[in-house]
Amino acid sequence: MSTVLQQLPTEPLREAVGGHGFALLRGAALAARLGLDGAALDEFAASWGRLEVDGFMADGGRYRRRRHANFTARWGTPGHARGPHRAHFQAVAHNALNGGVDRWFAPVEPAVAEGAPLRALLDLGRRTVDALTPGQDWFVEMHQFRIEAAAGMPGYPTPEGVHHDGVDYVLIGMIARLNLAGGETLVADDAGAELARFTLLDRLDTAFLDDRRVMHGVTPVQPADPALPSCRDVLVLTWKRGGVLG
Repeated sequence: MSTVLQQLPTEPLREAVGGHGFALLRGAALAARLGLDGAALDEFAASWGRLEVDGFMADGGRYRRRRHANFTARWGTPGHARGPHRAHFQAVAHNALNGGVDRWFAPVEPAVAEGAPLRALLDLGRRTVDALTPGQDWFVEMHQFRIEAAAGMPGYPTPEGVHHDGVDYVLIGMIARLNLAGGETLVADDAGAELARFTLLDRLDTAFLDDRRVMHGVTPVQPADPALPSCRDVLVLTWKRGGVLG
């Protein structure tokens, strides 16, 4: 197992991702470094309760809810500018289950897109990707995911299996785990060799991946107590050089 699986402050993030292709940031330390208070994070997390069912699951599953937004980041210009709402697209090569079609999801709520937690995480990612791959404009996508599970009906955070997203960099941040068992994150090289295995447990526990170098996936989830509701809420941000995904 890689030694990068430790609590990292934000400054060594570039070195960890540059050296190993991925890094793990623990949530409490990350929130403190980004100056995010509990009230702002509570409000941010509450928006996951307003996601809509993903109607594009080729496996027929109804276990995933989501919202989507896109942003642009221009080299030499700070911040991320939100773009007009558009479909999310992945090539079949990157998503054999749901790829190859335009998928329209409900837009991220304006207050969420402009709020301090998201902007701080976008800025963290921007500093990292600009340092690793300087001189680029970026197309950025934001995904809010809720995976629901019930007794006898597991949820699948990555039903396409261990995969590349077809972008340059990926940030995966835990928002909430409710009555949940499973959900291990796996990181592998292109030959399928496992590089790391860890679980995002606490709010803002975050994995940052160089999608060009490593693949990732998450094991199925199920209720820890089958009599109670169960869900896994995650934020995913991706950065791709130049234009929109295709």
